[in-house]
Parts: sequence; C-alpha cells; structure tokens
Amino acid sequence: MAPVATAFPPRERYWLHGLLFGLTLITASVVGTSMQMDFDRGVPFDAEHSFDMFLVFWRHPLELLHGLPFSLTLLTILLAHEFGHYLAALYHRVDASLPFFMPSPFMGTFGAFIRVRSAICSRQALFDIGISGPLAGFVFLLPALSIGLAFSKVIPGIGHQGSLEFGMPGLQWLMTRIIFPAVPGSDIYLHPVARAAWLGMLATAMNLLPIGQLDGGHIVYSFFPRHHRLVSTLVALAMLPLGYFTHWFGWFFWGVALLLIGRRHPLLYDETHLNGGRRKLGWLALVVFLLCFAYAPVSAGGL
Repeated sequence: MAPVATAFPPRERYWLHGLLFGLTLITASVVGTSMQMDFDRGVPFDAEHSFDMFLVFWRHPLELLHGLPFSLTLLTILLAHEFGHYLAALYHRVDASLPFFMPSPFMGTFGAFIRVRSAICSRQALFDIGISGPLAGFVFLLPALSIGLAFSKVIPGIGHQGSLEFGMPGLQWLMTRIIFPAVPGSDIYLHPVARAAWLGMLATAMNLLPIGQLDGGHIVYSFFPRHHRLVSTLVALAMLPLGYFTHWFGWFFWGVALLLIGRRHPLLYDETHLNGGRRKLGWLALVVFLLCFAYAPVSAGGL
C-alpha cells in the first residue's frame, strides 16, 4: 500500500507493529488452514468456511500449522512491498515508520502500509519511494506463484463451483500455459501458496493504479505533476463502468472513494526531470501493473 503522509511524527511504537503483525499472522493462518483443508479434499474454497475455522482455532491451535504455507507466503510478499518503500525512504533521508499490518477474517489481511512523517523534497525521491514497494513485492510473488502453481492440481470446472470466482491476472495466465498446457484456467485448483501470490498480485495492481497517493499516483506525479489530477480523475471514473460490466463491487467502492477523497497529491516544488534509468523503471512498473491486473478480481459464482 502506498505511504501515507502525516504532519506530526509520533514516537515509534514497536509493540504496536509487532502486535498487528502477530494478529495478521494468526488471521492469515486461519484462512490458510481453511484453504488447505478445502484443497486437500478437492472442494472449492469457501470464505464462510474460513470464518468457522476461527472457532476451531481456539480449541485446536496447532491446526494453524496447516495454514502457514499460505500466511507466510502472503506476509513475505507484503513485507517485501512495505520494506521496499521503507528502505527507499531511508536512502533518501525521509522519515518513515515501520509497516502497520491490518488483520482481517476475510482472506487474512487488508494489507499493510507505512507512514511517511517528513516531506519528500525531490521528484527522484518520490519516484524511488513509490516504485520500490511494487517492484520488491513482485520479486517475491513471482517465485511464490511458480511454486504454488507447481503444487496446484487439475479438477474439471472447479473454478465455477464455489460461491466466489477469482479472476486470472495476466501473469497467472502466462504461467499456467507453461505449467498446465492446454488445460482451461477454470479447471486449475490453486494451491494456497499460489492463492497467496494471487493476493500479492491484486495488492500490487491496486497500488499501481495511477491515482492520488497510491504508488502509481506517486509515479505519475514524479513524471507529470501538472497532469496528475486529470489522470487520477479519469482512472477513478473508469472504475465505475468497469464495476458494472465485471460485477465486482470493489470497482464501484474504490472509484467513488477515490473520486471523493483520493485524487489529491501533496505539491512538490522540484523542476528537475527523472533520468533515463528511472524512466525505464517507470515502463517496468507499467508492465508489472498489466501482468498483475485482473479486470474482475472477484465475482459471485455463476455470474
């Protein structure tokens, strides 16, 4: 998730970072245990079933060990993303917090974010801080997806049998063509490790949207500061018909929210231009976005 700027830097609360990470590890492991059980039985993953696992956790906490492949993979990808931002901020002498994780009973986590607690004074620093997170996360999700697909299995029609259908990003489509040639995507049952990589791709694509203070918004602002608000508005507006045609409510929600409160970016008075190396990385970020993007991330089964 993109860094969030704050006016008054608080003292670092290591206990809070550790507590939120521990809670997220638990919630992600519970969801991962439910995923692993469904995968072993060959039945589609049911989000409601994962809620029941929270009750099982209190009686049989060791059951969470089955969910570690999913949770550790997912948290590693998110940690890489956030520490990419953090280390880039450290390099440019920008004060930033350690990552704050957000636990969730649905899919294990709502993601993570860092706080930027001092001004970013140059376009180079803004670009580096914005792009470092998605690229670092991508470096980790790529092998995770490869390993997860290798452990996945073929069950005819499994993708249409559950209450939820998950979209297929471009990277997943390319890799399934290599590992499962001639097998329809709807027949491939993703191993929990591959599902963790799928969530990493979703987080990467959403953060690379060229809007406001998302990572993609920082990148666009560092290239075209005068056109940032126009680009943000057009992309947010495009989410509304996309939500209608794909039946994913998330596009409606984020489109409206970003139109109302998410298009602005702090002013940066720096007339220098990005060098050739950073411009090439900007194109690389676009490729990563396209590979991780799914036009319908989640939809109700049967639609």
